[in-house]
Amino acid sequence: MRPPMARTRPDARRRPSSGRPAPRRRSPAQWVLVAGLVAVGVVVVVAALRGDSPDDTASRSGGLTGGDFHSLVADPMTSGRVFVGGHQAVSVSSDAGGTWKRVEALDDADAMGWAFANDSVFVSGHPGLNRSTDGAATFRRTNDGLPDTDVHGFGASEATMYAAGPGLGVVGSTDGGKTWSARTGEAGQSFFGRILIDADDDQQLIAADARAGAVSSADGGRTWRRLGGPQAAVWVSRSGDTLYASGQGVSKSSDGGATWNEIDLPDGATLVEADPTDADVLYAGVHRGQEVELWISKDGGVRWARR
Repeated sequence: MRPPMARTRPDARRRPSSGRPAPRRRSPAQWVLVAGLVAVGVVVVVAALRGDSPDDTASRSGGLTGGDFHSLVADPMTSGRVFVGGHQAVSVSSDAGGTWKRVEALDDADAMGWAFANDSVFVSGHPGLNRSTDGAATFRRTNDGLPDTDVHGFGASEATMYAAGPGLGVVGSTDGGKTWSARTGEAGQSFFGRILIDADDDQQLIAADARAGAVSSADGGRTWRRLGGPQAAVWVSRSGDTLYASGQGVSKSSDGGATWNEIDLPDGATLVEADPTDADVLYAGVHRGQEVELWISKDGGVRWARR
């Protein structure tokens, strides 16, 4: 007979210890927590790739405008404060393009026309006119009285506002936008961006016409004449006696539009804005993807530096 087999103690089957603690099984609740943390990480990574900022911090890459680039505006009241706008978004920089923050109140505002007057900031586009009375922190839609809300061109002074668009021609208001009167139906349909108003005479206007180039009016928008510059203008800007027109290239005039000279630009730049607080400073915008990168010249456009 074989001798009876010795019984093995339960702990004798254990493998030799590796020196590391045995893995612990997670409970169902712990697995849910892990999955949630992974999901949050994915959202943050995706947001970063899209250019969105989950905590609404400033972006250093450029100003978000979306798939197009309509406007480049320097705040006349605050040196170094610049806005860029497109159909989908508007962004603002307080350090001349070094960092940017999205102006969420102007999402989908199609920002084309701009004006700074009476402690207000005005922005116009396809949805109509937006107005801020708190330094562009918040905006509200102010379309009451407008005969058509598709406003491609806009300007405002202390006493008078002008709006232009495909269905408007050119209209004007002398009561803060409560009522509007037609100025002409023969022009204004292809105006785009800012309408400049002379500080000493609100009947003297300059606008960008996407068909005719820079145009001017001496009678409050009732009649217009071509000034010259780019054949198709989408933005006009002025610093002192110098006028800039952006369109098919960028040209400047120092004699009221009688003669024009093209200026050299950074590669890809389409809009130029003169800093109203410094006659030597120009900004140029280059639209890349969903954002606008800003270039700056401190010698009137002779040399440019990327911000």
